[in-house]
Amino acid sequence: MMIGSLPSGKGSTMRLLDDETLEHSAVVANRTMNRERGLTGSGGYGRALGLDVLDVLRSRPSTRPVVRWLDLCCGEARALLEASEALGDDAEIVGVDLVDFFAGPSRPPRLRLITASITTWEPDEQFDLITCVHGLHYVGDKLGVLSRIPAWLTDGGMFVGDFDPGCVRLEDGSPAGRRLAAALRASGFAYDSRRHRITCGSGGGGGLPYRYLGSDAAAGPNYTGQPAVDSYYSFTG
Repeated sequence: MMIGSLPSGKGSTMRLLDDETLEHSAVVANRTMNRERGLTGSGGYGRALGLDVLDVLRSRPSTRPVVRWLDLCCGEARALLEASEALGDDAEIVGVDLVDFFAGPSRPPRLRLITASITTWEPDEQFDLITCVHGLHYVGDKLGVLSRIPAWLTDGGMFVGDFDPGCVRLEDGSPAGRRLAAALRASGFAYDSRRHRITCGSGGGGGLPYRYLGSDAAAGPNYTGQPAVDSYYSFTG
């Protein structure tokens, strides 16, 4: 369903998609950025996120009997399968993806793979590590997802993911820019513009001062060279 329109120049208008319609669009259904990614190697999670997931999980202090990792937009979940095999009963791992094309015919007992949209899904427990490799590029309400993630972290937990602020736009089509950067910092996020990496710890989050208007699935490639989704907001702060 279209949920609105915005001027796009030369007297034309651009129709915005709601998240349900976006999730059935070709750019989301055919995304390839994260489907077969493993833990290591040139295309692995370590390279994408700048951290060794296994080292983080093994060293992460936790008040729970086991360490817990949540991976959003996990693709085929190959990295999660690898981590589950390496860590065994010492870790509980959850992967969420929009489609259920998960790798492997069997599941280790402490690995749970969930088919759901991360714009509406809510966990029932907190996590020591939350990751999202390139998944936010294909999400409509990116800021809505980011605002909820800190509450999903255990005390001392960490979130790290890929993020492109240039895909967050205002009603007039301009990038949200410095005002967005300031709002993210105020909510406890840090952004590395060189690596396009966003991070936060527990204790941050809360509502960002933006109202989601809809998305544009025809925005074209972002910094990855792959087609991405532009998300439109009005500033409410």
